[in-house]
This record gives sequence, C-alpha cells and structure tokens, in this order.
Amino acid sequence: MIALLTGPVASLEADRCIIDVRGVGYLVQASTRTLAALPTPPASARVLVETLVREDAILLFGFADAAERDWFRLLTTVQGVGAKVALGILSALSAAELAGAIAAGDRNALTRAPGVGPKLAIRLLTELRDKAGAMRTDGGAGLAPAVPATGLAADVLSALANLGYRRAEAQPVVERALAAAGNVATLDSLLRASLSNLAK
Repeated sequence: MIALLTGPVASLEADRCIIDVRGVGYLVQASTRTLAALPTPPASARVLVETLVREDAILLFGFADAAERDWFRLLTTVQGVGAKVALGILSALSAAELAGAIAAGDRNALTRAPGVGPKLAIRLLTELRDKAGAMRTDGGAGLAPAVPATGLAADVLSALANLGYRRAEAQPVVERALAAAGNVATLDSLLRASLSNLAK
C-alpha cells in the first residue's frame, strides 16, 4: 500500500494532482485544502496517501496532514460516505471545524459540503459524536516542501506565521510571489504581494 509520496508536483487540477516520483506520475485525488497547500509545479512536496484498492482500479487520496487523513478514514466508515463525499466534507471544513461541528451537533455546517444532505448530516452527527473527541485537529506530520525555504522567502514565511497564517497555506503563495518578482524582490514587496494573494 502507498502511504507517502515525495516528488515534484507535475500538475494541479480542481480535484486532483499528479506527483512525479522518479519518473512515475501518481494521480492523487485530494480536498481543495490539500491542493491549495501544494507548491506550484514543478516544486517538490511530500503528500500523505490513503490507498483504496478496488477490483477495477487502485485509487490514491492525498492529504496535507495526518489530521485530514485520519478524518478521511473516519468519515468513510459512515454508511453513505464514500471517498468523494469525504473529500467534499474536508474541502468545506477543516479538521478543527469538523470536530467542532460534530461536538456542537451543527447539522447546517455539515450540509455546506457537497453531497451531504440533512439525513446524511444527522447520520454523521449520530455515528461520529462519540469518536470525534478522540480525533486530532492539529496538522501533525504531513505535506511539506522537500526543500526548506531559505533567505528572503523564509523571512516572509516567518512574518506571515506571526500574522496567523499556516506554513502550508503561505509557502506556495510566497514562492509564486518570489518567482514573479525575480531579482527585484524585497521583503516588503514580497510580504505585500503574499498578503494580497492570501486575502483572495
């Protein structure tokens, strides 16, 4: 079973990406949160993977961190929640938001996810109420650039972290801003460009 992929991001699409591992492209389906955290191709990344083997296919699902992967595993134990619906839920709600919605019995929060109607939301609340408290909501080990940021990029990432942005969220934005600015990049210009993109 494949549990982790490390390599250049070959392509990014709306609901999946391709990770190039030594010349072999692995098609990985993922939530919009994980895809947003991936660096711009062809930068390298590490992606946690859950492998689903069917009679007609081997499917790979990628996650930004261990919390998201663990929630995916738990969600797919609920009747009526397949991999696609689970990814939809994880796209609409972070691990912390999902845990909070279940603890509070917030059916409306769950129905924001595609494929989750009122009946399925009630089933999720009923079946996961006792299990959600034990689930992690912090990122833990997971998706990260294979090469750490240094120099100017590291300074911008540090500033963004002080403003409350997660590294996985900020790094691809900083890398794009740095590539666009080229040799004229300054700490101030990169920080402004990154904040502008993150605000979108």
